[in-house]
Parts: sequence; C-alpha cells; structure tokens
Amino acid sequence: MITSKIISNGILRSVLTIVVVGLILLFLYKIQSVLIYLVISLILALIGTPILDFFKRRLKFNHIFATIAVLVIFILIIFGFIMLFVPLILSQGQNLSLLNTGEIEQKIILLVNQITAFLDNHSIDSAQVLKEANITSKINFNFIPDFLNALLGTISSFGMGLASVLFITFFFLKDSKKFLIGSKKLIPDSHEDQVINSVEKTNHLLSRYFIGLLLQLFIVFICYLIVLIIFGLPNAIIIAFLCAVLNIIPYIGPLIASLLAALLTMLSNLGSDFQSEILPTTIYVLIGFWIVQIIDNNLSQPIIFSKSVSSHPLEIFLVILIAGFLFGILGMIIAVPLYTILKVISKEFFPENPVIKLLTKDL
Repeated sequence: MITSKIISNGILRSVLTIVVVGLILLFLYKIQSVLIYLVISLILALIGTPILDFFKRRLKFNHIFATIAVLVIFILIIFGFIMLFVPLILSQGQNLSLLNTGEIEQKIILLVNQITAFLDNHSIDSAQVLKEANITSKINFNFIPDFLNALLGTISSFGMGLASVLFITFFFLKDSKKFLIGSKKLIPDSHEDQVINSVEKTNHLLSRYFIGLLLQLFIVFICYLIVLIIFGLPNAIIIAFLCAVLNIIPYIGPLIASLLAALLTMLSNLGSDFQSEILPTTIYVLIGFWIVQIIDNNLSQPIIFSKSVSSHPLEIFLVILIAGFLFGILGMIIAVPLYTILKVISKEFFPENPVIKLLTKDL
C-alpha cells in the first residue's frame, strides 16, 4: 500500500537526485577549462604514443627519455607555428597602432569605392545603396587599442593553458600503463577483458586517426602554399597554415578557408586597380583553392581517414553529415573519433549483432 510517507520519500529522493545532478553539471561547467586541457592532452598523448614506441623500439631510448623526447618534439612544433606569425605581427605592427588607423581607414574606404565603381560600370546601381547605408562613415578603427589589450590577455591565458597541457601530456605518456592498471580495479571482473581490449584498440585507432589528420592537413597546407606563391601573395606560409587548420572542420572549414583567402588577397593588394588586379587575382586564388579542396575531398581525405579508422569513405561522410545536423560544427569535428570509439565498444560487447558485424568487419 502506497502511503504518504512513501510518496514523500520518493519526492525527496527525486529532488535530491536533481540537486546532485545539477551540482555535478555546475561543477563541470566551472572546470570546463580543465576538461578542455585534459581532452587536448589526451589527443596529444594519442598522437605521441606511436612516436614514443618508435623511440623505445628503434632508438632504444628508456621510457622517461623517450617521453621527454616526444614532449620536446611537441614544443618545437608549437614554437615553429608561433614563429610563423612573428613576421606578420612585426610587419603589421605599425598598421595596427593607433597613430596609423587613419591610413588603414583610408585604404578600406578606397577598396569600397573601387568595388562600387566596378559594380556601377556593370549596370549594377550599388553606389546608391552604399550611400544610403552610409558604410564609409561607419568604418571606425578606434576599437584597435582595446583589441590589442584583449589580445595580450588571450596570449597570457594561452601561455598558461599551453604549460598545463604539456604538463598533463607528459604524465599521460609517462604513466599510461599505471593508469591502465589502476582502472582495472574499477572494472567488474566479468567485463575486464572487454574493457581493456576496447581501450587498447581505441587507443590504436585514434592514434592512427590523428596522425592521418595531421598528414591530411600537411598535404592541404603544401597545396595552398603553392597556390599562394604562384600568385605572389605576401605572408603565403601564414595564410596557407591558417586555411589548412580550418580544414579540421569537415566540408565547412574549406569554405571558410576560401573566404579568408579571398579577403586576405584583396587586402594584400590594397591600392591597386580593382578591376585589372585585385578582382582577377582573387578569382585565381579562389579557383586554386577550390581545385585543392576537390583533390582533398575526393582523394587524400577519404583514403587517409578510411585507412586510419578502418571505415568506408561513404560511412565517414554520412557520420559527419549526421553529426553536423545534430550538433553543428563541434559535432562534425568529433564525429569520426566518437564513431570509432562506439564501433570498438560495440564490437567487444555485442559481437554477434548482424548490424555491428557489418559495420565492424574491418576492425
């Protein structure tokens, strides 16, 4: 018989559960930066594991020295990326200063006027629209000093985050076996083998995936760089690097990269004639980028990703597409790693299911 005491106890337990869950979510929200550091460190550890094994097996390094060597490689790579931007920052430093904001404003206004004249010459009455919108009077670069202050704060936070990530990554690489042994104590004996096999196989596949991703980005970077050098754009290495990094976002990233390349191409040619120089160069750069993206989307990306995670290219495409519809850009980025984890776990725990058999036949 259900009494008022039982009902009140049930309500009390439900409220307590909601409060506990809410507190946990609030706690996770408050430490979201730490969680991001852990995820990035885990990714770096997965990428570094094959390099660590190479140092230990081929070069006969001991475990500690091999771990330090992997960390040094990461630091050198990060330092190299940062040094790419130093020439750009130095060359643009004067233009970003408060004293030269008038010059930048004049160049932007000149570009707007050139675009207006070009469209007007082609029977498009854009000049009147621009005048009504009063765009030139709204261009204001007084925000630049505040932006620079915010940039300094961001650099400071980045430095602290980078140090934290490298510190965590070091112990992920150094004590990975200890973490595995410790986790065994938390796993029920009946599922211990399945969980351990899932972890090892997932670690192997994700290591291959992230290495494949780096290879794909490197190929795209080289192709972008060739296009930019052919058309004589300044700071080609930096622009190619930024556009290549955007390829981490499947399908949408290359589109953003094309728009960024077009904008930087136009800004790099400020002061030139719009119709005879700026517009043709921008179109040629866009065509070059689109050719690179066609090659990447149809050759390098499907081959590299399908080989690294043992999935069919069509399967990967559908997974990314579905994740994009459900969770947006973030879903597209994490779709392949998460799908790989789910496939490995499903094969270990439900090996007789016909659908899982079909999807995991190559694992």
